[in-house]
Amino acid sequence: MEDFIHLHVHTHYSVLDGQSKIPRLVDKAVKDGMKGMAITDHGVMYGIKEFADYCAGVNKGRKKEGLEPFKPIFGCEMYVAHHRKESKSASDGDKSGYHLIVLAKNFKGYKNLIKLVSRAWVDGFYFKPRTDRGDLEKYHEGLIICSACIAGEVPAKILNGDIEGAREAIEWYRRVFGEDYYLEIQRHEVKDPHQRANRETFPLQQRANKVILELAKEYGIKVVCTNDCHFEDQDTAEAHDHLLCLSTNKKLDDPSRMLYTKQEWFKTRAEMNDVFSDVPEALTNTLDILNKVEIYSIDHGPIMPFFPIPESFGTEELWRQRYSDEEIYKEFTTDENGQNPLPPEEGRKKIELLGGVDKLYRIKFEADYLAKLTYEGAKKLYGDPVPEDVCEHINFELHTMKTMGFPGYFLIVQDFINAARNDLGVWVGPGRGSAAGSVVAYCLGITRIDPLKYDLLFERFLNPDRVNLPDIDTDFDDDGRGKVLRWVMDKYGHENCAHIITYGSMATKNSIADVARVEELPLDRTNALKKAIPERLPDGMKMNLTNAIKCTPELRDAEVSVNPKERNTIKYAKQLEGTVRGVGIHACGFIICRDPISDWVPISTADDPDFPNLKCAVTQYDGHVIESTGLIKMDFLGLKTLSELKEACKVIKQTRGEDVDIDNIPIDDELTYKLYQEGRTIGTFQFESPGMQKYLRELHPTVFEDLIAMNALYRPGPMDYIPDFIRRKHDPSLVQYDIPCMEKYLKDTYGITVYQEQVMLLSRQLAGFTRGQSDALRKAMGKKKKAIVDQMHPLFIEGGKKNGHDPKVLDKIWTDWEKFASYAFNKSHATCYSWVAYQTGYLKAHYPAEYMAALMTRRFAIRTEIAKLMEECKSLGVETLGPDVNESYVGFGVNDKGAIRFGLSAINGMGSSAADMIVQERLANGPFKDIFDFAERVSLKDVNRKSFESLALSGAFDCFGLMREQYVAPNGKGEVFLDSLVRFGKQYQQFKVAAANSLFGMSDDVGFTTPAIPEAEPWSGIDRLNKEKELVGIYLSAHPLDDYSLILHKMCNTLCKDVVKDNYEELAGREEITFGGIVTHVNQRFNKQGKPFGIVTIEDFEGPGEIALFGEDWGKWSGMLTENCSVYITGKCDKRYATSNNYYFNINSIEYLQTVKSERVSRFTINVNGNDIDTAMVNDILTTMGDKPGKTELYFNIKDDENNTNILLKSSARPIEVSKELVNYVDQNDKLSYSVN
Repeated sequence: MEDFIHLHVHTHYSVLDGQSKIPRLVDKAVKDGMKGMAITDHGVMYGIKEFADYCAGVNKGRKKEGLEPFKPIFGCEMYVAHHRKESKSASDGDKSGYHLIVLAKNFKGYKNLIKLVSRAWVDGFYFKPRTDRGDLEKYHEGLIICSACIAGEVPAKILNGDIEGAREAIEWYRRVFGEDYYLEIQRHEVKDPHQRANRETFPLQQRANKVILELAKEYGIKVVCTNDCHFEDQDTAEAHDHLLCLSTNKKLDDPSRMLYTKQEWFKTRAEMNDVFSDVPEALTNTLDILNKVEIYSIDHGPIMPFFPIPESFGTEELWRQRYSDEEIYKEFTTDENGQNPLPPEEGRKKIELLGGVDKLYRIKFEADYLAKLTYEGAKKLYGDPVPEDVCEHINFELHTMKTMGFPGYFLIVQDFINAARNDLGVWVGPGRGSAAGSVVAYCLGITRIDPLKYDLLFERFLNPDRVNLPDIDTDFDDDGRGKVLRWVMDKYGHENCAHIITYGSMATKNSIADVARVEELPLDRTNALKKAIPERLPDGMKMNLTNAIKCTPELRDAEVSVNPKERNTIKYAKQLEGTVRGVGIHACGFIICRDPISDWVPISTADDPDFPNLKCAVTQYDGHVIESTGLIKMDFLGLKTLSELKEACKVIKQTRGEDVDIDNIPIDDELTYKLYQEGRTIGTFQFESPGMQKYLRELHPTVFEDLIAMNALYRPGPMDYIPDFIRRKHDPSLVQYDIPCMEKYLKDTYGITVYQEQVMLLSRQLAGFTRGQSDALRKAMGKKKKAIVDQMHPLFIEGGKKNGHDPKVLDKIWTDWEKFASYAFNKSHATCYSWVAYQTGYLKAHYPAEYMAALMTRRFAIRTEIAKLMEECKSLGVETLGPDVNESYVGFGVNDKGAIRFGLSAINGMGSSAADMIVQERLANGPFKDIFDFAERVSLKDVNRKSFESLALSGAFDCFGLMREQYVAPNGKGEVFLDSLVRFGKQYQQFKVAAANSLFGMSDDVGFTTPAIPEAEPWSGIDRLNKEKELVGIYLSAHPLDDYSLILHKMCNTLCKDVVKDNYEELAGREEITFGGIVTHVNQRFNKQGKPFGIVTIEDFEGPGEIALFGEDWGKWSGMLTENCSVYITGKCDKRYATSNNYYFNINSIEYLQTVKSERVSRFTINVNGNDIDTAMVNDILTTMGDKPGKTELYFNIKDDENNTNILLKSSARPIEVSKELVNYVDQNDKLSYSVN
């Protein structure tokens, strides 16, 4: 048997074209005795870093066993443009290109391959990323070329009868690549007569191969045989076929869909020998290529970008003249005070790690400039002179940054943060994550929280005992994030910056959904299989379909189902699970490099997430591995809360004329703590969940430290400690310290260890741990690394004994830490985000209307949020009004009476330019007097006919005293008033322009006849509200269910939004489900058997829900489920089949809400304390009852505190109709409540 390796291999990184996972391919190759292999994905190098890392791991093991290393060959199957890569004419055949296998034989070749692939994306993308001969020649060094499959230039021209063209191509490639150019042959013969596969390819391959072998002999070029591998094993051919169906959006039985030969598996050496036994040299020539390839690492130490330091400070050359090599060496191998030099060997290793003494000059230069900026900031923040203890912290941090080689990183971060704040008008968060523990970051303006004040630790961020890349995450307002990134690209070079790619893979449930769609498994069965997958598997088992099947009887049944579609769904989903399904862009990760990114890693392009009309560069290696290539990652995050704070301050300025300095609000504001103490935190950051509100009311926070602690504790796990934390705050006698000196660090959390930083500080205080040791302890406990924790335990006990502490007490402390440390939170992060939360609380407490208006502007797209915020406005006593052209701003605003006005731009059909024009005109020239004044003054280019209609029907013109109906009513000539109005406005404005340009000084106040205002029939209440909702997205001036609020609140046990399929299993536990609402949408369709079914959307005050009715159920109830009907539904969730986990909603009855209200509300009881009854209350109740007779008896349940009894009195008046006014009055009066029946 001839030796052989694979050179033409597609992994699942050939997205939706390859199925193979890299580890399985490598393992299979090693097991088969292959000495190496290549991967050559289509047009990309996505998988190269994973391939390199996995092979490095394999080779560690082989080295221990004394085996030769397995050699990875990094490659790509590229597309070569038919003309130039810049040519992009479909009619000239530029849509794709000839295939070409390009392999790197050494590090230089790898760098050139990166360049080729990157340029193919950046300059040559046209349907596919394409290179061209010009680039291939320019970057040819270190590359090996194979002529590829029958889509390659040589075989394609042979098959087209263009033998001279094939010769020309061979001669060109031979001239450029010499002995590193190989001709390639493939044989994909389908031998199974019953297999559905592509049988046209093999004859074409044989035709091409015959000529290729002849030309190879003629030109003296070596031939290699390859298998165009797309899947791992022969039995995964059908799974790969399903993948192709997903890629092409075709069904399995489509007769015209794309098919592969199903011979494209990763064949063994023996299988390849069987196929190519007649050309043994084609097998052995693959080893010829392998022997040319070197083993090299594509990893690199940190490639720190250069920060442009002002020449006024100095130059690197000046620093080289000023300091000797010996001085530099000493500075980098001693501590911050020039003491405690490293042993010579350790010192040498440290210098080597930083790139040698020569590189240290640049680092020193940047470090000195960083120190200058830091101390300038320190003087402003801490005073001049800077206190000695602050200097100690600063010097230690600066020295750590310098000796790790990272001062440039901090200079760049402070640069773009200060540019964002000072030049771009972008709001920046106070800090995020462990970077807030750095005093240097605080002095530079990177963070806004004083770490010394809150015991935040630098070594939690950068541990001096281990070299780890700094990782500063920065929050920007989400509108401004893109501006900052563009600023960074403009300053540091677009070619030096890139976003980071993400790979979206088929997760467990998605793999079932994808395969089921190809198999055409019925949707309800597909959903049942997906739902059968547990959220978590027992005993820490890894979540995948194989393990889920082991734990789930329903999935085991499906695996052996008599239904072949169901059986195949499970079979092929297992094989395709984890396959890359698409690529995206990391939400926040961004690379800044000192060189073009494509000097180090391949890049592709994508739509810019912040500017969709622009393209941006994206690394082809993802965030998990990118830093090991030397590239420096920074995280730019968009935080919507910052945008909300920014909007709130804008509304406050707009309404009150006040400039709120949000970064310098008092930390002890009484009104803000009152808000937290009362749990009124809806709309605030981090603290608005119902559970958090409950705990805040119990805790009664009085200091900022209480908020930090609650932020850290309110998570699964540590949440169990909250009741004890609350008790200790209110009863100081419960606060005890195992050792009295621990009070220093545990006082603020009432003796409970809440933060990781507390563990670190106490380990130093009690046992003399170093900064590095304390961080190692924090990390080991947090990640439950038992071996490291056990190793550090005796060090802690011994260190504590030396400091005079009882070993038994120390052991108890250690045990407590082990229990809680895995839950302990990062205090730096908790502090920063608690400060942002406090800022939101402060604005809500002091400017409730403005703050809520800002939230509505920013969250308007989320209807459920708007409903919640409007409900909160009611509880705050803040009225929410519809749009009004004389009061509304572009976004939600506040009028001079303190009520929130709907924003004009939020009206459907109103562009932001139209809204902005209206507001600017009003602010410049005063309110609009009437509708004609409006038409005369606004620019009709911006505010068009559609805008007029939207404004009219949404109520924005109500201030002019006309009914909305009149605007769309016809006049005597049959012309709609809106059309007359717009025409009038155009004529008036044209006359004004003519008058202004006239030589004869025409008067501009000549009377203009305004169009007649037609009369109109009033719309019904529901019609009016539906038009309003259509335009503003919500019911604003009223709600069609207002008259039925007592039924929805007192006679329903379920909200509409909870009646959705995902909740059916949970709802099945209820004996009866009752809910009510208005039908807002009905979608009637037909299934494949031609039977009708309906999907009905029903909405109550809290939002919409959806029920689906099939067969007889739809026929029975569809008559009552029509749009705009208000209905009351009773039913139950049942299993569709006794043995199934598939649930459906079974309706028992449907009634109209009006019927329920008049027939089933027999008694309305008002509950009141006898001491609270007075004449005013009685008069109010009589007034709100109204005169309309009804069928409901009115009762009063009067509590007598003196005798501790209740007296039930029936009203002697006639039965009443329970009006919404009466219900609202009782609801809004703290002294009253009500019950029904």
